[in-house]
Amino acid sequence: MPRLLAIDYGLKRTGLAVTDNLKIIATALTTVPTAELLSFLQKYAEQEEIEAFVIGLPVSLQGDDTDTTPHVQGFARVLANRFPNVPIHWIDERFTSKLALDAMIRAGSTKKDRREKGNIDKVSATIILQSFMENYI
Repeated sequence: MPRLLAIDYGLKRTGLAVTDNLKIIATALTTVPTAELLSFLQKYAEQEEIEAFVIGLPVSLQGDDTDTTPHVQGFARVLANRFPNVPIHWIDERFTSKLALDAMIRAGSTKKDRREKGNIDKVSATIILQSFMENYI
């Protein structure tokens, strides 16, 4: 069964999360250097069917675009060209990094794990995916 794949796009690295086959649970997948992201997604799609991409849209507290927003939108255009049959959904990603850090603290992760920004990125992607599932599935 196809999965949903969430993307917490960053200029240096990108956090990814996926659903289980039944689309009940969102799970952190990995963190990938952004320069390698499309290659990683291509290889992943060869092994697992992707139903849709869920991309976190960076917006300010007032709901305006941030400096990163055009980069994410540009990536989404490239992604749409590479995977023309896979829809892209957008989710407001405000506060996901803070929520990810709080979740890691509650889960008992060490300070060393929390300082590893890649861990926060993939937990943020999981929060983005879970939010999408709660609101749209």
